[in-house]
Amino acid sequence: MKKSIMIISAAMLLSLFSYAQNDWKLKDDKDGIKIYTKTVENSNLKAIRVKVAVPATLSQLVAIILDISSAKDWVYSTKSATLLKEVSPSELFYYSEVALPWPITNRDFVAHLIATQDARTKVVTIDGPVVHNYIPEKKDIIRVRNSYGKWVLTPLQNNMVYIDYTLETDPGGSIPVWLVNLFATKGPMETFKKLKVQLAKPAYRNLHLSYIRE
Repeated sequence: MKKSIMIISAAMLLSLFSYAQNDWKLKDDKDGIKIYTKTVENSNLKAIRVKVAVPATLSQLVAIILDISSAKDWVYSTKSATLLKEVSPSELFYYSEVALPWPITNRDFVAHLIATQDARTKVVTIDGPVVHNYIPEKKDIIRVRNSYGKWVLTPLQNNMVYIDYTLETDPGGSIPVWLVNLFATKGPMETFKKLKVQLAKPAYRNLHLSYIRE
């Protein structure tokens, strides 16, 4: 009887997992970059997910993601990005303003990035929730109060890393559907194309972070 219950429970979990996976719909697939979207529960907004394998080391990717000064070079529509506090080499708070086309009001946010690594698998996870009240709001800019990003970096053979990036965000205020769709498809594609370019820059070559095991 106990064994039967365990089998039924496992089957239920598997079906729930499969259902959750199927919620994501492939929207774009170019240059090895796959962009998925899904509707966030109890909201008309879409979450995005990006999957791509890149020639890099874990240290290179972590260094770029945590290098706030370079965000304007590769993160789509970033008007400014400023480091607010470095808690440790693997944890920080930063401020960023997102440029939106006129007459839509720009958005800004404060994100808390925390990088951790699984000692056994070497998989690196970078969590990036927003902390909306970390600094005072600015005039004529709408503060993003609800957003959560997550990077999962899995090392592969031959100096490759598999990236699984997810983002759920509520930009607040009124934003037309066409712009929401733009940021859900073109935005991630442009960002990850530029990330590949960023990886080739001399500043990140032969780089090794002491807290990352390759």
